[in-house]
Amino acid sequence: MSTSSPEAVKKLLDNMQTDLRSLSMECKKKFPPVKEAAESGIVKIKTIAARNADILAALKENSSEVVQPFLMGCGTKEPKITQLCLAAIQRLMSHEVVSEAAAGNIINMLWQLMENGLEELKLLQTVLVLLTTNTVVHDEVLSKAIVLCFRLHFTKDNITNNTAAATVRQVVTVVFERMVAEDERFKGIVEQPPPVQGNTNRRSVSTLRPSAKDAYMLFQDLCQLVNADAPYWLVGMTEMTRTFGLELLESVLNDFPGVFLEHQEFSFLLKERVCPLVIKLFSPNIKFRQGSSSAASPAPVEKPYFPICMRLLRVVSVLIKHFYTLLVTECEIFLSLLVKFLDGEKPQWLRAVAVESSLVLCVIVQHILISFCQSYDMKQHSTKVFRDIVNALGSFIQSLFIVPNAGNTAAISAPAGSGSGAAFEYRGTWIPLMTVSVQGSAKATYLEMLDKVEPPSIPEGYAMSVAFSALLDLVRGITSMIERELSLEEGAAAEFRETHPDQEWQPQPGMNGAHLVWEEMVSACWCGLLAALSLLLDASTDETATENILKAELTMASLCGRLSLVTPRDAFITAICKASLPPHYALTVLSSNAANLSSKAYSIQGQSVQIISPSSESHQQVVAVGQPLTAQPQGTVVLTAKNIQCMRTLLNLAHCNGAVLGTSWQLVLATLQHLVWILGLKPGLGGALKPGRAVEGPSTVLTTAVMTDLPVISNILSRLFESSQYLDDVSLHHLINALCSLSLEAMEMAYGNNKEPSLFAVAKLLETGLVNMDRIEILWRPLTGHLLEVCQHPNSRMREWGAEALTALIKAGLAYKHDPPLAQNQRLQLLLLNPLKELSNVLHADIRQKQLESVLQILQSQGDSLGPGWPLVLGVIGAIRNDQGESLIRTAFQCLQLVVTDFLPTMPCTCLQIVVDVAGSFGLQNQELNISLTSIGLLWNISDYFFQRGEAITQELIREEEALQKQAQEKGETLNRPFHPAPPFDCLWLCLYAKLGELCVDPRPAVRKSAGQTLFSTIAAHGTLLQQPTWHIVVWKVLFHLLDCVRTSSTTADKEKIESGGGNILIHHSRDTAEKQWAETWVLTLAGVARIFNTRRYLLQQLGDFFEAWEVLLNHIQSAALSKNNEVSLAALKSFQEILQIVTPVKDSDKAGDALAAMGVPPVLIDPFSASGPGRPLVRSDSLVERLTRYNGAELQAPPPGEDSALEDSALWWSAWNTWYRTGTESTRPPSGPTEKLSFIPSQPFLTALIQIFPALYQHIKANFSMEDLKKLGVILHGAVSVPISSDASPFILPSYTEAVLTSLQEAVLTALDVLQKAICVGPENLQVMYPAIFEQLLLFVEFSCKPPQYGRMETKHVANAKYNQAEWVALNYVPFAERSLEVVVDLYHKTACHKAVINEKVLQNIIKTLRMPLGLKYACPSESTWKLAVSSLLKVLSIGLPVARQHASSGKFETMWPELANAFEDFLFTKSTPPDNLSIQEFQKNEAIDVEVVQLISTEILPFANFIPKDFVGKIMAMLNKGSIHSQSPSFTEAEIDVRMREEFSKVCFETLLQFSFSNKVSTPQEGYISRMALSVLLKRSQDVLRRYVEDERLSGRCPLPRQQVTEIIFVLKAISTLMDSLKKTQPENVDGNTWAQVIALYPTLVECITCTSSEVSSALKEALGPFKDFMQPPVSRVQNGES
Repeated sequence: MSTSSPEAVKKLLDNMQTDLRSLSMECKKKFPPVKEAAESGIVKIKTIAARNADILAALKENSSEVVQPFLMGCGTKEPKITQLCLAAIQRLMSHEVVSEAAAGNIINMLWQLMENGLEELKLLQTVLVLLTTNTVVHDEVLSKAIVLCFRLHFTKDNITNNTAAATVRQVVTVVFERMVAEDERFKGIVEQPPPVQGNTNRRSVSTLRPSAKDAYMLFQDLCQLVNADAPYWLVGMTEMTRTFGLELLESVLNDFPGVFLEHQEFSFLLKERVCPLVIKLFSPNIKFRQGSSSAASPAPVEKPYFPICMRLLRVVSVLIKHFYTLLVTECEIFLSLLVKFLDGEKPQWLRAVAVESSLVLCVIVQHILISFCQSYDMKQHSTKVFRDIVNALGSFIQSLFIVPNAGNTAAISAPAGSGSGAAFEYRGTWIPLMTVSVQGSAKATYLEMLDKVEPPSIPEGYAMSVAFSALLDLVRGITSMIERELSLEEGAAAEFRETHPDQEWQPQPGMNGAHLVWEEMVSACWCGLLAALSLLLDASTDETATENILKAELTMASLCGRLSLVTPRDAFITAICKASLPPHYALTVLSSNAANLSSKAYSIQGQSVQIISPSSESHQQVVAVGQPLTAQPQGTVVLTAKNIQCMRTLLNLAHCNGAVLGTSWQLVLATLQHLVWILGLKPGLGGALKPGRAVEGPSTVLTTAVMTDLPVISNILSRLFESSQYLDDVSLHHLINALCSLSLEAMEMAYGNNKEPSLFAVAKLLETGLVNMDRIEILWRPLTGHLLEVCQHPNSRMREWGAEALTALIKAGLAYKHDPPLAQNQRLQLLLLNPLKELSNVLHADIRQKQLESVLQILQSQGDSLGPGWPLVLGVIGAIRNDQGESLIRTAFQCLQLVVTDFLPTMPCTCLQIVVDVAGSFGLQNQELNISLTSIGLLWNISDYFFQRGEAITQELIREEEALQKQAQEKGETLNRPFHPAPPFDCLWLCLYAKLGELCVDPRPAVRKSAGQTLFSTIAAHGTLLQQPTWHIVVWKVLFHLLDCVRTSSTTADKEKIESGGGNILIHHSRDTAEKQWAETWVLTLAGVARIFNTRRYLLQQLGDFFEAWEVLLNHIQSAALSKNNEVSLAALKSFQEILQIVTPVKDSDKAGDALAAMGVPPVLIDPFSASGPGRPLVRSDSLVERLTRYNGAELQAPPPGEDSALEDSALWWSAWNTWYRTGTESTRPPSGPTEKLSFIPSQPFLTALIQIFPALYQHIKANFSMEDLKKLGVILHGAVSVPISSDASPFILPSYTEAVLTSLQEAVLTALDVLQKAICVGPENLQVMYPAIFEQLLLFVEFSCKPPQYGRMETKHVANAKYNQAEWVALNYVPFAERSLEVVVDLYHKTACHKAVINEKVLQNIIKTLRMPLGLKYACPSESTWKLAVSSLLKVLSIGLPVARQHASSGKFETMWPELANAFEDFLFTKSTPPDNLSIQEFQKNEAIDVEVVQLISTEILPFANFIPKDFVGKIMAMLNKGSIHSQSPSFTEAEIDVRMREEFSKVCFETLLQFSFSNKVSTPQEGYISRMALSVLLKRSQDVLRRYVEDERLSGRCPLPRQQVTEIIFVLKAISTLMDSLKKTQPENVDGNTWAQVIALYPTLVECITCTSSEVSSALKEALGPFKDFMQPPVSRVQNGES
């Protein structure tokens, strides 16, 4: 019900009347005037009520009169009356029916009451009601009312006192509220402010409105009072306390800041009055130092007084809070003072209060902080107030730990119970932590203790708790404010970018300034904050407190990051990092950073604040024990729960603020790495860390508490790196760089020891790479570049992980669905594969193994889509080296096999060449023989693939080639690829051939063999694909080049014996030296090339330089044939035979022409010279050129069989002959010089083959085969036959000595001669001149029977007496050969005796001369058969030759033959050799029969034709017969055989012949007769002598038998005599000389003498001798007759 409603008014009137009545009743007796006034008052009220419609207004008008009775009532000072009156007055007031005048009266009356000390509470009540219900009281009246309240405040009564204080406060408020209301009313009216005079008069308030004036006067006086000056307006004040004054000032300032800010006058008061006052009052606190002795200062310093100090601080808080903008300078001073109060030397309570006020500041006035910063810290000459506040807080906290207060010593050792609550503990100082404030609202305990006069005792830890709270709020305030602004700005920027994507966002003009302010704020406060927070963090024992500190550090770090303040950001991060690690943990990144910070020690009023290093004593629960990550092994370190908590904060920081970390990633990651290490987390698949056992050292010990945390931590760690996908590119690079440098450190540390390295960085690089696949290009190079370095690290575990990471990334990169896909983005694909290739440069086998395994996986998963990446992949597979060990090579080879079996069709054809190279390089590696061999197989498979897909490959290669050609032209270069002029597909083949060619000269025999077979097989199988010009390259660059290499290697190969290859493998003796193994290769290669020449001849002949090629090939054959290796040389000859088509090669059906030639179809000889003269054709260019032109047209058709290919060109054959000749000459030339150094001696099979080539070759060259050539041939044949055999081979080649068999070589030689001889036989006349040469050759061979040929000066043993182990070399048994040759000679002579050449060249003489040797040696011949054959041959030859000789006697062509013949007879018949002892009688008789045969030949073929024969020859013959007839027995015969051994038969025949010839009537010359007669007489005379001597001896010897010899002799003589008698009987008497008769008869007596001999043998002979004499016993005839005869 409002006071103006009719009911209220009626009630008021009733109440007033009642009051007046009561008053009149009370005063009736004592105070009649009052009673009357009251009664008249009743009447007055009634009339007012009756007369006026607006009763209240009327009442107000007449209020002075209405109030009067009550005032009078109060004047009675009677308590009861006074109370009644005051109540009534209050009722009036409350209905606002009191006028100004009335109010003045009321106040005056109250004053009196007050002075009389009556009804004080009621008075206060009344004043309050009067001032609050209306605004009628002004100026002096108001001031009087206020003074009244003040006066009451200082009474003795406590209740009054307090009530008055409350009233004063309310009244002061009312005064200001009125002013505020008045301002509201006039707000809309713009006033013309009166001109302001010089503001000299303090009381110049003329510009103010009434209420404002009151307020002004009141506030001014309050200041006066607090300053202990007289008031201007509150007249009548008797006393006043500063504390109360300060409280009032504070409340006004706090409640009505608007007044001061809007009215200049009030602002003036603030500046001029309040601030100086505050500063003045502060002075005792500033000067005071706790504990300084009074003696030190002359005047005793006023002690700080708690109530005033506290209230001052409150005022300051208000001033700063509300009027900072007005009082910039003053606030600077206040704040500096506040900072000083925190000084350690101030009393504890003072510091506590100061801390509280700073808390108030920090919490409530965040926005002011910015202003502080702008106004002070950023101005050049002003105090860095903001920084100082923060630093002061920091050093205050430090001081609490460092200087424990004296009264608090008990707390140093932490009380037992105190462990339970939250607290800080540092170096023995224990400070409990109390709950001070709820976040964001400051509740100051001591600043509210307005009733305390003495400083309260402060509970332990209170100041710390407040300061802690203040710090946290400061951080919260700064960060939340700046971050709010930043977020707005970022939002605006993002929005702008969306709407204008093409423009650059420009921040609003004011923003830069704001940024500067924020940066300045952070720069100013970070050091102090960090110092304090680090210390608190270190000291904190409570999880929540720790969490708050960490959160503060984290938000600061994040904020610094966002403002890109690097140093502070790093500093905060370092602090968190250090807290995560065990105390004193040596981590260089952090310590270097801390060093930078501690060098920035900063001081606060000379007190230096250091960033205190964490202490190690701690009441923390240990949750893990592990090993530190250091290069040198150290002890263990412990991790506490707090460390883990910090680690989580660190993870949180990195996770949420990764984008602003920049270079601090380094710190964060380094710390995480160490923690991960200590906790024993090891990287697993994909780089995620999993708990694993530590490898060495004392194992990591983890409590169950941390065990449950580990998976979480590991998970967060992984999520941290997964979240890198949300970082921008720059931040991502920072992260990668940090990881790389971490990894570099880990690598440094792992050098030189095999300790388990830290793999954190590598694992995380992998993880980061994997989650950022979509923008892999940005980070690929730094990432892989670093991992490649890791792969080269000597520590195996480190390398292994590097390789793991790298290969995992590559595989993931290739498998990732990129946009555009890899197939269309070649650059990216190559980028991804490149590191794989780089790995090939790493020397460590384990890395290469990993690399190759991943290649295998890539092939298996992405092999089909590699496309342009093939060269790289193949490069990796092929990058094998021999020092890499088998397993590596095996893995690489698996990859290659996979490629060859599965991927050849999918790869670009340009890569095929690389495949060939790679396969080749596997062939060439020497670690694993089987791989080499298999790779050769792969090359064969590749060649098959080329063959099958030839068309497609050719087209693609040609396309590619054109493209390259175009590029090359644009660049102005020439296209450079191997084998360039050949078409690309042919080049592919050539590369394959070249590769196989390289393998053919591999050091390992098996590889060479396999490669050789493959090379020749591929050329044979697929050679038809090559274009004709390419064959040129094949021949010269591949085949001949290969032959050259093989030849070189073979000739230089080592002759050392190779010990049996590893283990139980035995090497056959024919392969036990490198030389022998190379020999096999040479054989294969030469055979292969020869076969190609043979099978592809028609094709090769169409090349322009076939003749040169032919020459080169022959040259190779020659050098092989002359190599000092039997195997090679023999094979060379086989190849020679093959290219001469002596051996029919297996060849393509279409080459009929060659086949015919081989089958002996007569070749068409083109005789280039019509000249008949001997000689050989030169290289005939014309015919070759004609041929070539003819064949160029027909590309690959077989030539028509008629023109049996250009091979028939004699130039080629002569070239072959020359080769054959050189080979033969060289190989059969005997060694010169002493043979201590064993020179090489060609083998029999070789020589045989060599000689066997000749007949076939001769067929092609016989047209021009000259005498000179024949001589050459002779030399070779002779040489070949002379070669001895090595003793160990002889059992296989030689027959046993008794068998007369020819070796195949000897057969061949004779065949060669036979061929020649037949050719001459059927050939033209002019060939016959060669006969003598052939005889000569054969006769040379015949001599071998007696005189084996010497091979140089070589010692050879005769095979018969060669013990195999003694002799190195054994001469062949030449006898059979010589004998066969002799037969050939006889046979040939038989045919050719009459030929002119034979006669002219004295062939017969030569034959005889040759035969003389075996004939003369006779028994001394190596073989008995020899001389027998010689004799029979001589007989045959003579039977043919003598008639011819007689026929040509006149020509004198045979003159020299006769003496030769005579000598031959002589030597044979009267041999100097004795028959062997073991010769049987039968044998002897046979031999004698031969001798007889010879004599018979003389008697039949020579003597009868004596007149055609030279006389001296005949004389020699006679002398011989004479000699034979006398005696030719050998003296060594045994008695028993003597009669046989006497060669009686022979003597007899000789004698007979001699006699026959002597007495023949055909004696042509007296000389001959004379010879025979002479001979006869000699014989007779000798017989006479012998007989005589015998008789003599017989007589003398008496009974003794005579020597056997003498007996034999006598027997022979007797036999001769009987023969002579026979002859004489047969002869015509006229032919016998008389002298002879006389001698014969003269013998008779002597014969008779012998009759007495005792020997029966002699007797029987004597009987025979005497017998014939009977024929002479006739009666004598007359002498005359005789004389006439």
